[in-house]
Amino acid sequence: MSDFDIDRRDFLKGAMAGAVLLFTADALSADEAGKAEEKPIPGPPVAVGVIGLGVWGRQLTTTLAKLPSAKLAAICDKYQPYVDRAAKTAPNAAGFTDYRGVLDSKDVEAVIVATPSHLHKQIVLDAVSAGKHVYCEAPLAVTIEEAAEIARAGKGSSKVFQVGLQGRSNLLYKHVEKFVRSGCLGKTVGAYAQSNKRQQGRRAAPDPEREKELNWRLYRATSAGLIGEQGIHQIDLANWYLNGLPISAVGFGAIVGWNDGRDVPDTVQCVIEYPGDVRMVYMSTQVSSFSSEYSVFQGSDSTLALRENRGWMIKEADSPLLGWEVYAKKETCFEETGICMIADATKILAQGKEPGKEGAVSPEKEPLYCALENFTRSIRENSKPACGAIEGYQAAVAAIKANEAVLSGNKITFQKEWFEL
Repeated sequence: MSDFDIDRRDFLKGAMAGAVLLFTADALSADEAGKAEEKPIPGPPVAVGVIGLGVWGRQLTTTLAKLPSAKLAAICDKYQPYVDRAAKTAPNAAGFTDYRGVLDSKDVEAVIVATPSHLHKQIVLDAVSAGKHVYCEAPLAVTIEEAAEIARAGKGSSKVFQVGLQGRSNLLYKHVEKFVRSGCLGKTVGAYAQSNKRQQGRRAAPDPEREKELNWRLYRATSAGLIGEQGIHQIDLANWYLNGLPISAVGFGAIVGWNDGRDVPDTVQCVIEYPGDVRMVYMSTQVSSFSSEYSVFQGSDSTLALRENRGWMIKEADSPLLGWEVYAKKETCFEETGICMIADATKILAQGKEPGKEGAVSPEKEPLYCALENFTRSIRENSKPACGAIEGYQAAVAAIKANEAVLSGNKITFQKEWFEL
């Protein structure tokens, strides 16, 4: 039996290794890309300044503190208590309440703009003019006009310009993209995505002015709504995997659970049409947390179900048998047998282990870590970022217009020129 086990292990490793290559559209280039991502990032750590130290800004500073290729050189927020709080994580960073102080600093090479979406434009334009590398959180803006200004500035910059659609750097999503390109779905039927979390979203403040600043997501004048601020990440994933841009959108929205003076719906549904009669249904609510957040891409041969760090392929009973799936790790997913998508499969195999059995089923690095690491690598290697100005702008257009469909209840037909810079 021990001899059988050794033979089985070797066969399994070979089968899984073959699977990794089988589903890679271009095995050689993918392998080289993987090796490039594993190489140490050259040069000293990139000196980064973070502008905007709210909830997400705190996540950014915490993640940057763990990143060997980055040095947190400056922190900025117009609200001094936020600067003081961030200083505990970054004691060696210079603190500012005016973003222009960060841009004037010769010690800062790159800036991350994490302010509310409606405040991005002037900060990004000034940062590009100051000759800084820029990482701008998504969405770029809450209007197409401002998003276009930002994207044009980023596209025309001689420095790195990256948009914070971190799914483009997600190791799992990048791994699954190889399967999508191989045609594993068969004929694409459609997509579904949701982002549900029960939360009022309103934050307390010491005075009315500060209350309005803190709760910018609740008002149409300063927010792109649930689909624009959250759903944009899943819309971008659909743009990427479906290799196309939306044709039309129709949506619905209502204030169902939190009638507290906001004018942004707390519950939305939207149907976005893509080329080839493929439609994506998006649902988001702040009234129920049921099933949280995930995306599904459904096809005639198989379906791909993805959370941020976990993925499964559910094959149709009569789909072509490829051989390797017999040996792959499986879990129950949507009451079906799902084949686990293991992002680090190649690395695990190289260690002489079995993916999903002896190695972790989730990627070692969190998506935000990967996105910031990609930003610093692009700076030091003068390479293309994971999500550049065009991809970020096109996702913003899709999300902003989808939000307009939700607010109006009318069908919006996308014009080709909307996506062009």
